[in-house]
This record gives sequence, structure tokens and C-alpha cells, in this order.
Amino acid sequence: MKYAMIQKGDLSRWFDSLKDKGKIYGPKKKEDAFVFAPIEEFEEMALEYIPTILPPKKYFFPAKELLFDFKVQPLKTSKAIESFEQFILFGAHTCDIAGIQCMDIVFKEKPEDPNYLNRKERMTTIGYECMHYCDAVASCAAVGTHVPRGGYDIMLTDLGACYAVHINSDRGESLVSGKSYIPEMTEGDRALLKKAQDEKAGKFRTEFKSGMEVVDKAFTGGFFSKVWQDVGRRCVGCTNCTAVCPTCYCFDISDEMGLDLSEGTRYRTWSSCQMDDYARVATGEDFRPGRDGRQRHRYYRKFQYPVQKFNKYFCTGCGRCTRTCMAKISLIETVNALIDDEGSPR
Repeated sequence: MKYAMIQKGDLSRWFDSLKDKGKIYGPKKKEDAFVFAPIEEFEEMALEYIPTILPPKKYFFPAKELLFDFKVQPLKTSKAIESFEQFILFGAHTCDIAGIQCMDIVFKEKPEDPNYLNRKERMTTIGYECMHYCDAVASCAAVGTHVPRGGYDIMLTDLGACYAVHINSDRGESLVSGKSYIPEMTEGDRALLKKAQDEKAGKFRTEFKSGMEVVDKAFTGGFFSKVWQDVGRRCVGCTNCTAVCPTCYCFDISDEMGLDLSEGTRYRTWSSCQMDDYARVATGEDFRPGRDGRQRHRYYRKFQYPVQKFNKYFCTGCGRCTRTCMAKISLIETVNALIDDEGSPR
């Protein structure tokens, strides 16, 4: 691992040097919330922010994506995306980087997704480490995403008057190499970083009432828990929770035909397991007809199924689902209720 330092006053200077490396996307204030958006000038960015409305996955897994155009007679298709843009994701939190790592696992499975992988290959990630909680609904410490665990090219850590710069890839090295205002870290700087990390460790704690071993046990035995009935009664089926989740990857495919029905366009769009018709098949059977079953499925898709398949939690603890829920359903409260129900007599 290689570390460097940059003074806060030089960050805008460094930002300007990145502009010829590709389009820059970063966190930006929008009314009372934050969004990832194109950044032209460093001053537009808000590095201290509550997780954005939508996660950065929208840049490599678009909400609506043109796959190809086609003609019916004779059947012929054309390549929809001729080239993919080089871009930099600046200021991503560690929870969102963890979400990107989850998406990588999914879309690298055979058959690999070429559009996703082409976009990811052209993305440079500059992370920004949270040194305190963004708000009360985050559960990042419980799932271990509050600290950097790879998946980035550079990570910035706030040390007061300066930032520690963790260079984690050759691509990251190319962004800082040869810049006199980004010197290598000294022993004194390392002591500063260690002090900041120790102070941070004292601020974060497991947000659930028990550790993840107990949470795992609660999900293993909680499939028929009354907790899901309660959550189902409260859920309004708005699908906000899945729309803002950094690790939801379900999609639908649709064809839009021209007026003469001789040609059309195929699109891929985000879908949601919380939709009424999501699990309904051609015969009219619905494998998850109630909101209780759909909400249960969503939680199991974060805390048990991916652990069984990929050995990884697909909840990053970002808190977006809780913030955006119209029924005020809290992920932390739901998991704690499941822990309590697991320990109660049946």
C-alpha cells in the first residue's frame, strides 16, 4: 500500500488536473438532499454529505439503457453503444464502494454483462472516507462498510488541514504521479492517520442490538416470523427502497416497436421485487402475492441469500431505504425486531 498527503488548499488544484482524464461525477447539493451529478468546478462538490438519493450505480447500470435497434424482416440488429465514456467517480463513500463491489460480483457471473463491464473498466473511483456517522439511520458499522475495504483507485481520509491519500491501483498512481504538492506520507503523517482512525473507531458501533452472528441466526430461523406481517401491513408498495438501493440489480427487458411494426428498439430498465406483478407468471400464479412476502424477500436478498451464494452481505448500511420509505419502515428496527422474535418462545 502506498500513501501520500495533500493539503486541503491543493485539492481544487488536483481536481482541475483530473479534467483531461474523463468526465467527473461527484456529490452535489440539491435542495435538502444530495445527488451524484456532473461536476465542472471543484466548488460545486459537497464532500461532507448524507448518502445521495440514488447511488452511483446509475453510471454503470443505467435506470434505462438502450441495448440495440432491430429490424423484423429480415431480422437484423445494430450495436447500440458504439463507445463508452471514460469517467471519474469522485467522493464516493465506502458504503457505496462496497455496493459497487457487490454489483461487480453479480455482473461478472457467467454470462458476463458486457455493457456493465465496459463501463466499469472506464471508471476511476476516488473514495472519501466518512470519519463520523452521516445520520442516525446508517448501519455501515454492522456490515463492516464504514472503513475502506478495497474497490477504489484512491481513498481520501480527512486529517484536519490535509487529506491522507491511499493509492490503491496503477490507475490511482497515474492521477498523483509527478505532482509536487502530493508528496509521499512521512512517519509523522502516518501517526496522524493512525490517530484519526483510532478516533473514528470510537465513534462507530454495531447498530443492531446484536452482532452479525446473531443476525444470521435470526434470518435463518425467521422466515415465518410475525415481523414480516407487521412490515407488510405498513408497506405501501411504492418500491422506493429498491430504487435507491446500491445493490439491487433486477431489470426488465422491453421492445418498443415503430408505427409500422417493421423495426424497434430493445431497452433494459430497472425493475423491483416490490412491484405487485413482479413474481406473477403467465398462468396468473403469484409466488409472492403479499407485501409481507415481498418485503421479506428484499431483506433476505440483503442478509442471507447473497451470503449463501457469494459469502457477502448485500446490505451496505447506507440507510437509503430507511430515508426514502414512505411508510417510515426502518431497516435497523426491522432487523432488531427479527432478533427479538428469534429469541421469543414459539
